[in-house]
Amino acid sequence: MSDSPKVSREEYAKQVQAEMEAYLASVIDAVNEAPDGAWIAGSEEQVRDVSAEFRRRVFEKAVQMRVDAAEAAFPPSAQPGDGQASGE
Repeated sequence: MSDSPKVSREEYAKQVQAEMEAYLASVIDAVNEAPDGAWIAGSEEQVRDVSAEFRRRVFEKAVQMRVDAAEAAFPPSAQPGDGQASGE
């Protein structure tokens, strides 16, 4: 059995670059908006939630790209017949 096609790291990085930039912006915004004297307590939960969502999205993207690559590797389906049922 042959191995299914792999997705290049470079292509994946290009596909999720905007997600990464938005994630990083959300993290620093949460820390910057936390009250003085409570930078950790005031941002930790928000950063945790943003991180979980980011992790879910980039993992889904990686899996979907692998599925797409595997589907693209399959040969096209045979052309359908002329539409006539056999025995007619």
